[in-house]
Parts: sequence; structure tokens; C-alpha cells
Amino acid sequence: MIEIDVSLSRATGFTLDATFTAPGAGVTALFGRSGSGKTTIIQIVAGSVKPDRGHVRVDGETFVDTAKGVDLPIEKRNVGYVFQDARLFPHMNVENNLRYGERRTKRARTISFDAVVGMLGIGHLLARRPHTLSGGEKQRVAIGRALLAQPRLLLMDEPLASLDEMRKGEILPYLERLRDELKLPILYVSHSIEEVLRLSSAVAAVADGKVIACGPLADVLSRPELLPVIGRFDVGTIFECMVTAHDTAFGLSTVSFADGELRVPLVGSPVGAPARARIRSRDVSLALSRPMDVSVTNRLSGTIARITRAEGPFADVEVALAHTKLTALVTQESVQRLALEPGMTVWAMIKAVTVDSRPSGFSSPGAEILSPPASPTPEAPRPHRLLRVVPGGNPPRGTP
Repeated sequence: MIEIDVSLSRATGFTLDATFTAPGAGVTALFGRSGSGKTTIIQIVAGSVKPDRGHVRVDGETFVDTAKGVDLPIEKRNVGYVFQDARLFPHMNVENNLRYGERRTKRARTISFDAVVGMLGIGHLLARRPHTLSGGEKQRVAIGRALLAQPRLLLMDEPLASLDEMRKGEILPYLERLRDELKLPILYVSHSIEEVLRLSSAVAAVADGKVIACGPLADVLSRPELLPVIGRFDVGTIFECMVTAHDTAFGLSTVSFADGELRVPLVGSPVGAPARARIRSRDVSLALSRPMDVSVTNRLSGTIARITRAEGPFADVEVALAHTKLTALVTQESVQRLALEPGMTVWAMIKAVTVDSRPSGFSSPGAEILSPPASPTPEAPRPHRLLRVVPGGNPPRGTP
């Protein structure tokens, strides 16, 4: 368990006041817009920044506690740090960069050189110098160097921010393999919801120096208070699913969740594989009776739990299903015309024909299915299958 309760004020006027806990394994994303305080939090954890007040504890060991005068030196915290830019030593080849991480620790070696090289697929790069590597290759080497320092905790500060879309697609499967095989706790800083969906199991949402929500990914990213972080047209609902069938004749798959099924374009994962479905509120339509003669494939029945008037012409309608909920973004005119009110039974519709299959890339998503395939081989990783709803006629992206 990672416990963080810190505050800090800077001369620039920025104030950090962050309190949250993160699991002792897996990826916890610090998610928020640029300048929200995410990097400052992990700098405090690493020890490069000292808080004005508060404490940081990792698995019961205190890294810093201002009330007790505890402040462990950086080298005693046993934390690996991966920056936005790789920061490799230019005069060393890849192997020596990796060995540097290996030499700088006195901890027992539980992560071997060969295992790291194999997992990150960098065996063919060992004799090369950093200036000959692509951005994705540099980041993989930087991750390897951090791992070979035998960290108890890995901090990743927007490691994909400097990469183009192709290089992001190249490195993401390696990050997923790192997450799945090493079981290290990872604090992953990002302002990209696509990266968060791909990698994390827990999220701490950061806005204006405060952690405004923290918990399991599906729960946190479905909360309405995330609007300032995600943006009006990207908020939505996340369902944890399982692939249950493939219809190769029509190029469709069926994924099931607690309250039913969704039909989506063919998923490149076997039946029984987990999947994660994100459905943006703006892509959900409502009907008062069961839609019959319509092209929309996905139709879910539920009860209106709440209607919230939003900014401008919008209203958020929360639809309670049997075990989960779904949010629809509609106009206030629609609320009045249909006489929508809490307690009414409605049908939520999600168009399947607009789902586009993308093996990689991070264009703005509507609803998306992300399903992990089998672990990639070291030299030829397969990117995770990304299925996105790409609605016709995107409105302007809103700023809260």
C-alpha cells in the first residue's frame, strides 16, 4: 500500500494538497491536465522535492514525515524513475546504460539482466549508442535501466509524452507486459485517458493541486466530478467485460458485462479474455419505449436515477441498470420534450456501426473496447486491440 498525504506551496502561487492511497501492486495512474500537480506528487515520493507538510509511506516504511522529522535520502528509497525523455548516457552503449542501473543498487537482485532485456525486447540493441535509437527504443532502455536498480516502486512521469503515435503504439505492449509480469507497484503520470485505460487498474484524478477522486479505474472515470479533468465531450462510463463470442461472418464480437452484452467489431482476443468498454455520454441516445425498427444494435433498459442540468444546452441523464449505470448527454430540450424524470424506464442506445477497430493509435475515443491479447514475444510485441466508437460529426471539444 502506498499512502500519500502531503501539501506544498510554491512562490509561483501553486498549491498542492494531495491525499490518497494506492495499491501495493499494479498501475495507479495520476491522471489530470498539465500543470495539475501530478509530477510534483511523484517528485515528493522520489525525494527530489520535500513537502511543507505531510507524509509518504510505502508498504509501511516511511519515506517522509514532516511531523516526525523523517526524510529518507533518495538513494535509500529504492525507487525507479522514468522521465518523459529517456536521459540515457550518450557516451555509453545500451548494455552499459542498463548495467549502470544494475551497479547503482545494493539490493538483492530479484530482476535479472536477461529477464529485463527479454521482456523489453532490446537484446538486438545492446551494442548500439542512444543516438541511433528511436524514441520508443530509448524509452524501453530507460525503463530497463530503472528496473535493474531493483526498485520497490516504479515512478513513470509521462513516459510516452515525447513520442509520436506510432512510437506510443510500439511501447505500450511492453508497458503492459511489465505491469503483468513483474507485479511492481507503479505510479504512472499521464494526461492521456487512452494510456490510463490501457495500463491502469486504479486512478487518482488530480485537478488544481488536489486529488479529487481515487479508486478503481472503472469507478473513478465514471464519476461526474471528473468533468474538469476529462472534458465535457469525453466523460462517460466504463464497463469491465469479457469476450463471449465471435461472429466472423459479420466481423463482430460480443462482450458481456454485469448487465448484458455489447456487440462490437471483431476483437482480436479469444473468447474468455477480459475487455474494458468505455462509452462516452455523448454517444448514448435515449428512447421511452423499446426501439425495434432501428439500426442501433446495442440497446439497454434502465431507470433514470438522476437528471443534472449542465452548462449551455446540455443535461446529464444517469440511467441505472441492474448492477451498473450509464450516463447519457442530451439537450435540455430533449429532457422537456420527452418529459424525462427520475424513476422513468428508458432504453439507452449505443450505435455499433460506428465502432472502428484500431490495433494502435490514440485518436480521440468515443466508446472503446480495449482487450489484452496473449503476452507479446520479446522481439515482436503485438499491440492490444483497440476498438473505438468514432461518432460522425464531432462537436468542438469543450473546456470545463
